[in-house]
Amino acid sequence: MNKAVFFDRDGVINFDPGDYTFLLEEFKINDGIIPALKKLHSNGYLLLIITNQGGIAKGLYTREHVEIIHRHLIGKLKREGIELTEIYYCPHHSDIENCLCRKPGSINIEKALARFNIDPGKSFMIGDKQRDVEAAENAGVKGIKVDVNENIEKYIDLIIKK
Repeated sequence: MNKAVFFDRDGVINFDPGDYTFLLEEFKINDGIIPALKKLHSNGYLLLIITNQGGIAKGLYTREHVEIIHRHLIGKLKREGIELTEIYYCPHHSDIENCLCRKPGSINIEKALARFNIDPGKSFMIGDKQRDVEAAENAGVKGIKVDVNENIEKYIDLIIKK
C-alpha cells in the first residue's frame, strides 16, 4: 500500500489573505512548500490536496476559477520535479446546501485512499483548521494542525520518521 500526505490548500499550500482565493494573480505559494513537497515526494509519499471551495456555492467564483489555479499549481510543481497525485475539492457550502465532501466530512480523503491504495495508518493530513484534522482522523489519517500560512518544513522530518 502507498503512503500519502494530504494538504489543505488555502493557508497551507498557498497564502490565505483571510477571504477566498480564486484569482490566479492572488495565488501565491507559501514559503517552504516547494522544499517540503520535494522531500516528501523523494521519500515515496503521494501528495494530494483536499480543499473546501465553498465560494462556488455562494456564487463568488466558478469551478473554472478553481481549475485555473489548480492547473497553474500542478504545472509549477511539475517544473520543480514534484508530482501532485490529485486535487479533490468540495464546491458546496454548509450555508447553502448539505454534502458529504465538505471538510470535516472525510469522503474526499476516503475516495483517495481507495483510488490510490493508500494506507491511512502511514498517512498524514496537514491543515490550518480543526476541520482539516477532523476530516483526516475520520478517515483514519493522522491530522496535523498548523497556523495559517505557516512554513510547514519543520513538520516534514517528523512525518518521514514515523
